[in-house]
Amino acid sequence: MAQPVKNRQRIIDHGEVFTPPGLVNDMLDLVKSECERIDARFLEPACGDGNFLAEVLRRKLLTVDRKNAGNRLKWQRDAVLSVCSLYGVDLLADNIQACRQRLLQVVRAAHENCFKQPLPDESARAITFILRRNILQGDALSLKSADGTPIVFSEWSPFNGTMLKRRDFVYEHLLEHAHIANTPLFSDLGKDVYVPKPVADYPPRHYLKVADQEGENGQP
Repeated sequence: MAQPVKNRQRIIDHGEVFTPPGLVNDMLDLVKSECERIDARFLEPACGDGNFLAEVLRRKLLTVDRKNAGNRLKWQRDAVLSVCSLYGVDLLADNIQACRQRLLQVVRAAHENCFKQPLPDESARAITFILRRNILQGDALSLKSADGTPIVFSEWSPFNGTMLKRRDFVYEHLLEHAHIANTPLFSDLGKDVYVPKPVADYPPRHYLKVADQEGENGQP
């Protein structure tokens, strides 16, 4: 569990203060139904080590449990889809690493609790890769990543049961056409919205094999 303050110098340099778990739960209760939808997308622009995202994922996985407690393969697929829906940005590299590890551990713990067995390596590898694409070091105000290039997020869309379709979008381009306070990162409610052109477009791939796609993208 994250501490409210890691280091006073980090507060001075970066304004880093973590939201307490009780307040996290109170805030998420205001959007309870969305937290329980495995495909509802969440973006935390100052994610720290994942206080909000870990609790959202925990709630999504309760839905996965209810739907798939008797089917381990479907549970793993829906757990991967739950991870696909979470996005985060933070200034500090150690927070990003801790957030990714924390979210993976949430899935590991939920799988072991449901099936009394460790999460299979293939699922862990896919989740690790998706988290590397979705939880990024950068500045959500300047819209730049740590190396000064534009932040690029991946959109993951389920396809034909066990497949995932990945498209990469520049974060700034998404915000140019949708105010962040009123519109989700990617539309997931079936509404007609303007979607910018992706900077990379990948063929559908089995959800356990998405990590094999690096270097295979084709420009749309």
